Amino acid sequence: MTTVETETRDVRAQARWVRSSARKARLVLEHIRGLTVPEARTVLAFSERAIARDIERVLRSAVANAEANFGLVGDELVVAAAYADEGPTLKRWRPRARGRVARIRKRTCHITVELAATNGARAVAKPKRKAPPKGDAPKPRSERRGRQPRPDLGSGAQPRPSAANRPQPTRRTQKKGS
Repeated sequence: MTTVETETRDVRAQARWVRSSARKARLVLEHIRGLTVPEARTVLAFSERAIARDIERVLRSAVANAEANFGLVGDELVVAAAYADEGPTLKRWRPRARGRVARIRKRTCHITVELAATNGARAVAKPKRKAPPKGDAPKPRSERRGRQPRPDLGSGAQPRPSAANRPQPTRRTQKKGS
């Protein structure tokens, strides 16, 4: 019995020590994940965020790598993965009133874009997680720690909103009492 493996060409490019926080980069990277290269370039060109220019440079580098190293056509590639990892933080100090000092954190990130060749497919589906075997179902976290499970809230209680719909806390920009 012979097995035929389809060889997929995954090409990647990485920009390290980009002077922006990883959180800001992730907001833009979410928009291009799964798109074809021309669509991703369009999204980045019309993005108002400054980090989009750095991401566009990484995308161009990944396309150039695919064309030069593997002979692929750049417009037929799909952004298979795009992520930003945190880099080292530069710590600086700013003088404040009455001889005090405030820390300034200048964050950096490492941006990675991975491209995959498509065979006429428009976008790459995200890989699904494998389900655990039916006999070895993991216990809920509350039972693993020896706690009692939460009581049922009944039919009148509202379910807790998911993390995506939950309102985010606002950041304080002024000192208390100012």
